[in-house]
Amino acid sequence: MQRTLLLAKIHNCTLTGANINYVGSISIDQVLLDQAGILPYEQVQVVNNANGQRFITYAIPAPANSGMIELNGAAARLGIIGDRLIIMTYGQFTLEELNKFSPTVVIVDEKNRMQEVRNYDDLLSKL
Repeated sequence: MQRTLLLAKIHNCTLTGANINYVGSISIDQVLLDQAGILPYEQVQVVNNANGQRFITYAIPAPANSGMIELNGAAARLGIIGDRLIIMTYGQFTLEELNKFSPTVVIVDEKNRMQEVRNYDDLLSKL
């Protein structure tokens, strides 16, 4: 049996743009993608803390160190510049794989500069 758990998260980032004319997705600073281990075109769930919206799209890289977090296409209607977002990916794991797994959480400041990377080893050690 496989279980679906948090794989990676970019926590409390700030929405810097919304481009309704782009062909879908969310643009994320390449540095944040790398630190979280989120791949280009990987499915992500986005939670908007300002309005409660939750939606699924895919990540595309924005220039490294740009601080960009931009909703594109239809998703651009689900947030306004300055909204705080949580961006998450999930993975499917067997119980054996969970013994070696640790979710990655990237904490950012209000300008989407990486502040800390956390790995939650202790959460799964009790399995």
